[in-house]
Amino acid sequence: MTDNQSTPRKGKPQFTLSFLLLSVTFCVCIIVANLIEIKTIDVAGVTLTAGMIIFPLSYIINDCLVEVYGFRKARIVIWLGFAMNLFVTLALQLAIILPGSADWTSQDAMEAVYGGVPRILFASFVAFVTGSLANAWVMSRMKLASGGKRFSLRAIVSTIVGEGLDSLIFFPIAFGGVLPWSVVIGLIVAQTLLKTVYEILVLPVTIYTVRRLKRLESLDTFDTDLRFTLFN
Repeated sequence: MTDNQSTPRKGKPQFTLSFLLLSVTFCVCIIVANLIEIKTIDVAGVTLTAGMIIFPLSYIINDCLVEVYGFRKARIVIWLGFAMNLFVTLALQLAIILPGSADWTSQDAMEAVYGGVPRILFASFVAFVTGSLANAWVMSRMKLASGGKRFSLRAIVSTIVGEGLDSLIFFPIAFGGVLPWSVVIGLIVAQTLLKTVYEILVLPVTIYTVRRLKRLESLDTFDTDLRFTLFN
């Protein structure tokens, strides 16, 4: 063995380039979605949040991670996504607190846009962790029950459960008292349905990605001894 070679330690998890790329993309989706989630938009008469354009990608990546690498590694990425989102939020709050230079004239605008992020983050913490873990768990359990078949059905059902819980928790915390409750309820229903439709529309891409990953990694994980826990 040469000096630049090493032997993997027994019991230590091994992370491939594909897994790392998925993990980074997942974290970026969560961060960007939460930064733009504060804006509401109207699409064909339906009120949505701007995070709708990016957040569903995190659930698609979640499905890919569980299908190929298993629930445990997906759980690592879920917690990593939250940690990175927390880091960005703290950095934004520090930037707001720091005194501006003499020619800085956008303090009010910055506070208006990013000052509400802590509330969004708290709502995201509860909703995102609950929804993402539920999505991953349902995907894992259904895979085991079906013997690895019916991926499309598993992806859709797990998204309905995960996105449903996410929306049910997130919007009342993030926008309760800020927006009319009729709007909040409309957001819960609309975003759950539209995110599920989003998942269905991109299923061909998701299926192709999963097949490529399985061949590339020579891996197809079944969580036969899985316990539904937050950390281990």
